[in-house]
Amino acid sequence: MDSYDVRFWDIKKLGSGTGARHRVRWAVDGREHCKSFKARPLADGFLDGLKDAVRDRRPFNPRTGLPEADTTGDELVTWYAHARSYAEAKWPNLAPVSRRSVAEALVTVTVALTAKEPGAPDAKVLRQALFGWAFNPATRQLDPPPETAAALGWAERASLPVAELEDTATVRLALAACARNLTGKPAAGSTQRRKRSVFYNALGYAVEQGHLASNPVDRIQWTTPAVAASVDRRVVVSPAQARSLLAAVRALSERGQHLEAFFGCLYYAALRPSEAVMLREADLYLPKKGWGRIVLAASASRAGTAWTDDGTARQERGLKHRAENETRTIPIPPELVRLLRAHIKRYGTTPDGRIFQTTRGGILQDSGYNEVWTEARQKALTPAQYRSPLGRRPYDLRHAAVSLWLNSGVPATEVARRAGHGVAVLLKIYAHCIDGQADAANQRITDALGTTEAEPGPGDEGDADNEPAA
Repeated sequence: MDSYDVRFWDIKKLGSGTGARHRVRWAVDGREHCKSFKARPLADGFLDGLKDAVRDRRPFNPRTGLPEADTTGDELVTWYAHARSYAEAKWPNLAPVSRRSVAEALVTVTVALTAKEPGAPDAKVLRQALFGWAFNPATRQLDPPPETAAALGWAERASLPVAELEDTATVRLALAACARNLTGKPAAGSTQRRKRSVFYNALGYAVEQGHLASNPVDRIQWTTPAVAASVDRRVVVSPAQARSLLAAVRALSERGQHLEAFFGCLYYAALRPSEAVMLREADLYLPKKGWGRIVLAASASRAGTAWTDDGTARQERGLKHRAENETRTIPIPPELVRLLRAHIKRYGTTPDGRIFQTTRGGILQDSGYNEVWTEARQKALTPAQYRSPLGRRPYDLRHAAVSLWLNSGVPATEVARRAGHGVAVLLKIYAHCIDGQADAANQRITDALGTTEAEPGPGDEGDADNEPAA
């Protein structure tokens, strides 16, 4: 409902130099609004126009903050509408996992950028509606359930206009939301960075669409917490432990025997689980003796059926950090060659050539092989090791493989090529897992100093016997 209750604040200068802006702040029916301008005369003119509307007894729209006659299409663009448009523009070129990640971030920001509006839905219902419907373009042609439709209607009404993000105080509301989880505690550093990145890119899209003059985050001093970039060496299993774990998998009846070669690919070839699930017989060279090789061509991370193009839980794509149709060749040791030959002989392949499959011929799912891995750890490790991070996830087998290669003296360039990393990223991630170099480094420093034993200094004569000086 329109209102005549309008309050104004003095124009405030934000920043200095060429980046300075002048903020106009006002409230309609208790709901605050703001708009910033690069030049003071523009801010004065805008404020004068609002005051003229009050003097003319023109009603204001509490949602937009503008006199009804001054409301234009651009000024009515809400963050909710913009976020939906952004998700739709990004959807075709994103991997399913990235689509889901973008939606999660947009939900967090959208909830933060809502005003007090009567009829607010339950918080959980609102988040589910935004996540599953508002920011998933695949649902555009479907009719949401009544409760979901009502929640989306409220979000559209309560959403702040994009123009209000010119005010850095409003932007900080969204950034603060990105820094907290649902319980109000600080979110993981990686989560904060991911959500902040999506928010920043969505604001950039608003600039591109002409809704904002510039990205307001650039005017804010904001630091996200550091994210651990290196692998925790405590998760890395030794070769003996890896073989013990694979034997434990094999001992878990038919289900475990079916997955032994899958876990073997993660350890002996350093495959990612998303790469191993898409391994095809045509990708393999498995001689009767000696080393073989894998020519990896595809991967499929699990995102959920709502986020893929074909409605499956996993969607086949190219390799991570690789151009489309680019492959990666990995030499594999005789142990893995034997595992793969035996697996194919016993279980065959799917019609499209995949060597790992569910009992119904589908793609392996995380829940299935994670359950087997948990059981195998419990059987293969001591109670203390089982409670520790040692090999806690199947992915840790890949970490163990790369660490083994580096510690065996394989050049970092070759390890990076086989593992599908850049050399710099590889050394950064596995810096704490490279052993056996401290003694050599100490000897080089000793040689450079040109001494083998420190000479006693003045006043140190009595230290050799641990006796006080006479």
